[in-house]
Amino acid sequence: MSDTAWRHDRIGSAHRGENPTVLRRLDTGFAVIGDRQFLPGYAVLLTDDPAVTRLSDLPRARRTAYLCDMERLAEAVELACRRLDPAFRRVNIEILGNTDPYLHAHIWPRYDWEPDDLVRMPVWLYDREAYWRGEEHALAPRHDGLRAAIGEELDRLGAA
Repeated sequence: MSDTAWRHDRIGSAHRGENPTVLRRLDTGFAVIGDRQFLPGYAVLLTDDPAVTRLSDLPRARRTAYLCDMERLAEAVELACRRLDPAFRRVNIEILGNTDPYLHAHIWPRYDWEPDDLVRMPVWLYDREAYWRGEEHALAPRHDGLRAAIGEELDRLGAA
């Protein structure tokens, strides 16, 4: 598999252990760190079944379990980001499903240092070229400490 081929099959590559963004396997999916880190700590909960396209596709018990995993990842991001950056504000959680055809939840940490015109707005308003496509904010080894911190919090919360 090439260095980026996993992006075309994020869930399958996670099952095969080939997705480098996987932080932890959770009960109903995979906690992954986002490819773009312009808001450090951005993470996603991927469903473990690529045929599931929306939350309502899941039976009630599995739906509830997915939401529990989502909350666990959100709390892990919050705890890690608060510890690493005193300007941490809060976490935003979104299940959108407008682009990728499988169930996934976005976990966005928000910070006081964000630009005034964006800090209270949806992250999707950040400039595409500057934040979403450029190499400056690409996931890289410099994020290893952040990855480890979120993973440690996931482990601690899972044991609680």
